[in-house]
Amino acid sequence: MSAPSAQHAPTPALLVLEDGRTFRGESYGAPGETFGEAVFSTGMTGYQETLTDPSYHRQVVVMTAPHVGNTGMNDEDMESSRIWVSGYVVRDPARIPSSWRSRRTLDDALREQGVVGIAGVDTRALTRHLRERGAMRVGISTTESDPEALLARVRGSGEMAGANLSEAVSTGEAYVVPAVGEKRFTVAAVDLGIKANTPRMMAERGIEVHVLPATATLEHVQAISPDGLFFSNGPGDPAATTAQVELLQGALAAGIPYFGICFGNQLFGRALGFGTYKLKYGHRGINQPVMDRTTGKVEVTAHNHGFAVDAPLEGSTATPHGVATVSHVCLNDDVVEGLELRDEAGALRAFSVQYHPEAAAGPHDAAYLFDRFTDLMEAAR
Repeated sequence: MSAPSAQHAPTPALLVLEDGRTFRGESYGAPGETFGEAVFSTGMTGYQETLTDPSYHRQVVVMTAPHVGNTGMNDEDMESSRIWVSGYVVRDPARIPSSWRSRRTLDDALREQGVVGIAGVDTRALTRHLRERGAMRVGISTTESDPEALLARVRGSGEMAGANLSEAVSTGEAYVVPAVGEKRFTVAAVDLGIKANTPRMMAERGIEVHVLPATATLEHVQAISPDGLFFSNGPGDPAATTAQVELLQGALAAGIPYFGICFGNQLFGRALGFGTYKLKYGHRGINQPVMDRTTGKVEVTAHNHGFAVDAPLEGSTATPHGVATVSHVCLNDDVVEGLELRDEAGALRAFSVQYHPEAAAGPHDAAYLFDRFTDLMEAAR
């Protein structure tokens, strides 16, 4: 068990939403001031994975679970090399972490990485406000006590709509995650904000994963002679991303099997000619029910997305690359959660899902999708 961190004298902190709603609390994490899009996550566990998910870049995450930090922070459950959230909002932070794997407190980890947070906030009231009025810009400050002054800076900060952020979170250099055991396939994985568990789960299935920067071109992909192409999760507005859409269209034209997750689902939709739109407050958490229409089964899934694909839930759509259908749908609100592309004979060519089958800390209902990807690549041979 980690030793408790040194006691810090409480420092007042101020949270102001774009519409003027104000909350006061105490500083949690680093002192200072931060801005971003206010979103809420409904996960009861897995806060370390949430914090280190690159998809949360430029977002201030509100935790709906009231008690956060119980198990501290360890060195094994990181989904990337750093914390990506712009700010963190909790109601009741743990005073002493209790886990044999803990190496530092959550408060200390936030401080070390310069993440400004606020504690002691009525997160239930804040979450209800965001559900009713939608995700919006927010500011957290330990240096400003005047809500009107902070509000002016919030309204002058950047918006998520129209933001192209994948290159900011992507790897700078390509790297390889070797297959575990016998190598069966080679996959080119474009890192748009990839989580560490994704190439790990592919490697466990005999896939050698070549992780490429977000700036990769079709030539970079083809140089690997891959059996398949993968697009990862990531932050930003899919409508502001064009280079990766062009890459994907070229790969589909070349007959390369494709699998995409989250942002990779949105870009797949755009590559097929569908639009995308911003959800009112998004899906974020580890308890979202989704139906796989290809099997009729319902999965409890992990989500982290604020945009969705605008595709018809019924019927099929002819595209230059084949026939597209909606394969998965959210049972809470009928949001498109997956797409399939088949050729004229009905054979599967490409597919994607909006949620996270690689989910850590869970749930793991959708891990079978990685097997579906290996089956697709085997069939293409």
